[in-house]
Amino acid sequence: MNQDFLIQVGTILDLKYVLTEDADKAPYLTDWRNRFTGRALAVLLPSTSAEVAAIVKLCAGTKTAIVPQGGNTGLCGGATPDQSGKQVILSLKRMKQIREIDVANQTISLEAGCILQTIQEKAAEQGFLFPLSLGAEGSCMIGGNLATNAGGTNVLRYGSTRDLCLGLEVVTANGEIWNGMKGLRKDNTGYDLRDLYVGSEGTLGIITAAVMKLYPLPISQWTTLVATQDISSTIALLNLFQQRATSLLTGFEMMTKESLTLIDKHFPQMANPLKGSPPFTILIELSDHESEDHVKQLLEAILEEALESELITDAVIASNLSQANSFWHMREHITLAQAQEDANLKHDITIPLSSLSRFISETDALIKAKYPGVRIINFGHLGDGNLHYNVAPPEGADFIAFNAANEKPVHELIYGQVELCNGSISAEHGVGQLKIEELRAHKGEVAHELMKSIKKALDPQNILNPHKVLSI
Repeated sequence: MNQDFLIQVGTILDLKYVLTEDADKAPYLTDWRNRFTGRALAVLLPSTSAEVAAIVKLCAGTKTAIVPQGGNTGLCGGATPDQSGKQVILSLKRMKQIREIDVANQTISLEAGCILQTIQEKAAEQGFLFPLSLGAEGSCMIGGNLATNAGGTNVLRYGSTRDLCLGLEVVTANGEIWNGMKGLRKDNTGYDLRDLYVGSEGTLGIITAAVMKLYPLPISQWTTLVATQDISSTIALLNLFQQRATSLLTGFEMMTKESLTLIDKHFPQMANPLKGSPPFTILIELSDHESEDHVKQLLEAILEEALESELITDAVIASNLSQANSFWHMREHITLAQAQEDANLKHDITIPLSSLSRFISETDALIKAKYPGVRIINFGHLGDGNLHYNVAPPEGADFIAFNAANEKPVHELIYGQVELCNGSISAEHGVGQLKIEELRAHKGEVAHELMKSIKKALDPQNILNPHKVLSI
């Protein structure tokens, strides 16, 4: 049957885009974190929506499961096949056309395989900003960003990927193409199918193209690092910037002392310019369409007020673009520094800002009391309440043994604290196959059953990314 299926695929795609040799399939079979590895019947690389539709129709007829994949930079195993060897990976990497940049409508229409950094560059050439920005932007693709509703560093001002999307093109589970590629800011015509597919991780349909918002490029941008002594002062500082800078506040990133200790160890050239290794280092960015002086004067005035009220103890304003980039590189390299330390227990969570101080103080205390010597690597997009709250083994410990013995109880402790604070167990990374068990308890039975009903209605044969998000 497998051979018959591959013969039929050969009538849709040139055989050089049907990968069946182990060496050719290997790059597609393991997730970015090397946590999940699967097997696949074949890796298929279509170049058009029509080819995707034909493949899905064939898979529906043969009940062959499909694992959609973009840049394979996900963190929850959502684009990795199972161990059966019967699933096919549908890679959208060849679908990378930018169909249109509509200057008057300030939108860009593009295919799912477009690399995020390329989109940013093409938009900039036309005088626009595409504000989605992630650490993996050099290799992640917009289809995957949409499928996981990726967040990033600019959510505070521009929103997540969902907020940037105006329309979609989607191949359904029976191989039909839904064309929702309208660049409308208002469209109140019944159910919002766009929002249904964004964040569904390829379990309801395969996103093949999208219409995304563009914004005028800022004229001026100023970046600063500031030191705070506790999380309460940090939240008060955020409130101050929101009140004084309002929509000019583009980024508000938090890095703990423990996080930057890893930077000092593995990337000493990126040392923190603030004095005395403060408990919290905050990266703040303002951007505007007025003069450089206007933004700089506003930033200096807010920092002066923060110093006088003792919300901060030190501040460094980037004097040029190179120094501003170095501040951002320090923040972005925390994840890479963690990778140098071997695997740790990661948590991508969201906490209401009003509960953030309670969460951090209580959870830190519980973790350190139960697991003496562990290192809490806590950093993230504080402006929108998104923490990357990671637990690393004690220095010198066997990380494999530690993680194997403690992963489940650590997750349970932290997710229990998240629930107490009315937060979310996934802020921007999705669910994939990593958080399926936790999802049911987190969402509650009513929401979980509604999600299952939607899945069964749109994909009754369960051929689209099965056993991801939901355990069906």
